[in-house]
Order: sequence, then structure tokens, then C-alpha cells
Amino acid sequence: MHTINTTLQFDINKRVIFGFWLYIMSDCILFASLFAMHIVLSKHLNITVFDDHNNSIFNLNFIFSETVLLLLSSLACCKSMFYINKTWAQKFMQWICITELLGLCFIILEIYEFFHLIHHGYTPCYNAFFSSFFILIGTHGIHVIVGLIWIIIMIIQLTLNGLTQTNLIRLQCLSLFWHFLDIVWICVFTIVYLIGIL
Repeated sequence: MHTINTTLQFDINKRVIFGFWLYIMSDCILFASLFAMHIVLSKHLNITVFDDHNNSIFNLNFIFSETVLLLLSSLACCKSMFYINKTWAQKFMQWICITELLGLCFIILEIYEFFHLIHHGYTPCYNAFFSSFFILIGTHGIHVIVGLIWIIIMIIQLTLNGLTQTNLIRLQCLSLFWHFLDIVWICVFTIVYLIGIL
């Protein structure tokens, strides 16, 4: 009976992970569409990211800081999963909190960037480039906020219920989600900022 229950639980866990991979693939399609829209609107319409004084609208050093924060948060997430697999709960909590903090700093910088652009008149209505820019970056930002909320929920779940099999599966899905957002941001940094400026 124990063997049957274990096998059934294993099958359920595999289905959950597979289902989450399907969600990740659907998100890939979403972001691919947004990237395609941005490339078409910015390149084919010959829209520039330089102001009247030929200075870049974007501060590349500032964007690089955002990128470093998100990459470090992804590394911290990896460390947390390493410790949870070894059932070292205290170490896991330390690293998942670091992940949360770095992700929060990233979102704060992203919101600041939005307000900075809007303050200088570069709103979503300014031109097609900024319409696609705000949609793409905003969609990624919303995903990061969802990830941050998810981390908080998992911290509460682990504090109340401990490392159950269900929580372990949820953490694996969370880790996949967070690394996916990291990959998307690298694409954003390369396509939107680097190629746009260079």
C-alpha cells in the first residue's frame, strides 16, 4: 500500500512540474510576441532612443545595475534550492530572503526608471517605441512582483507547515519561474537597451 501511495504521489508531482513547464512555454510565446512587436515598431519605423542633444534616453549603467540585481537574485534562488534539497531550513530561509530582497530592489529601480522617463515626457503615448517599451518592461515587472509575492507565501507556508512534499514541488516551480524571468530580462537588456543604444 505504501508503495502504491508513493508511486501515485510521484506521478502527481511529475504532472504538476510538467503542467508548470507548459505554463512557462505559454509565457515564452507571450514574451516572444512582445519582443517581436517592439522590434518591428522600433526598427522598421526607424525610431531612435536618443534625445535632441544626441544623448541616450537610457542610462546604461543604471540598467546594468538592475541586471546585476536580478542575476544575483537568481543565484540566491539557486543557493536556497540547494539547501532545501539538503533539508537545511535555516540556510534556505536566509537565501530565499536574500532572493526576495534583491528582487524587491530590482522592482524599485524599475519603477524609478518608469517615473524618470515619464517625468521627461517619454510616456507610453510618446511614440510607438515607448508604447511597446512600457508594455514589455511592465509585463516583465508584473511577473517579478508575482514572483516576490509567491516567495513571501512560500516562506509563510514553510514556517507554518514545514517542508512537505507539496511545498517542495511549489518551491521547484517557483525556482523555474524565477530563472525564467532572469532569462527574459537578459533578452530585454540585450534587445531593448544594448541594441537600441548601439
